[in-house]
Amino acid sequence: MLLNDVTLREGDQMPGRSYTADQKIACARELDALGLPFIQPGFPATGEKDRAVVATLAGTTDAEIVALARALEPDIDAAVDADADVVEVFVSASDRHLEHLLGTAREEMLTMLGEAVEYVRDRGGTPHVTLADAFRTDPAHLREIFATVPDVPFVTLADTVGARTPVTVRRHLDALDEAVSFDRVGVHFHDDMGCGTANALAAYDVGVGKADVSVASLGERAGNSALEEVVAACAVDLGDDLGVDTETLVPTCRSVLARLGEGYDERKAVLGREIHEHESGIHTAAMLADPATLEPYDPAEFGGERHLVFGAPTGESGARTLLDRAGVDPDPETVQVFRERLAERGPLDLDSALALAAEEFAE
Repeated sequence: MLLNDVTLREGDQMPGRSYTADQKIACARELDALGLPFIQPGFPATGEKDRAVVATLAGTTDAEIVALARALEPDIDAAVDADADVVEVFVSASDRHLEHLLGTAREEMLTMLGEAVEYVRDRGGTPHVTLADAFRTDPAHLREIFATVPDVPFVTLADTVGARTPVTVRRHLDALDEAVSFDRVGVHFHDDMGCGTANALAAYDVGVGKADVSVASLGERAGNSALEEVVAACAVDLGDDLGVDTETLVPTCRSVLARLGEGYDERKAVLGREIHEHESGIHTAAMLADPATLEPYDPAEFGGERHLVFGAPTGESGARTLLDRAGVDPDPETVQVFRERLAERGPLDLDSALALAAEEFAE
């Protein structure tokens, strides 16, 4: 499954946000260094900023630069004139969206989409397609749309309002089986019900060819499938790093968020520093013996870090292990005194706790 990063386009659409061109360009280069095959930094028809971002990045990255466009010639012109590697044409797919957003009949939409794709090609561009509200669209209608654009490399099905769960994602995709090659199916999920990452993993298991992701789920409302979560889950549980440089994943995501002025909770999955912090006496004793006892993965695999904290909660087993590592005989009396010192001086990190052991009990 290939990844298309939409952080810079989706994040910029959040209320109160207005990333600068320089911010977007710098972040895109960091994301490119991760090895992502597609980066969607903007929507050129919205203004000069996104046109400049796409034009500056195009031809200078390993990733293909994707520009969003409605199925309208001026939008497509803006994307092609900015030298985008891919023009992502989007249309509404569901009856609800056709009625209330486009105000057009399905037959008209199909004609509009077919003509837009041909126009992209006539302008020398490579078209991809995104179908808004596709997961609330009758699969028969989706099959009809795929048949309308048979030569488009990727057609992305969007769960535009985050209405689906992994069970219904599978059902919806299974309903396309045999009529559609999953190699050219993309997915775009929103996290309104907390299923953005889980839905992307369900789609991966079905065999889709591409998924949209964003750093720390940045995006409209609850955001999108989280880049760092999708990569970590596939790497740890499925043995597939999705072509991403996993060792720099966490620092890159943190750097992108810092550049954009965006924060994240320190208990945020994969990114947060507190998710690899342990202080409970039972936990730290086990972690000293074998970190995998209480962690799904070594945080260093993704450029993160582990923090063991020692203090009042540290039990006899943990204190004994620390003393032993510091080269101190962990007899019962020494263990008890050391625990008292930890309670007085803590909380301490591992290096500080070992230094305290050596300092207090050096012969």
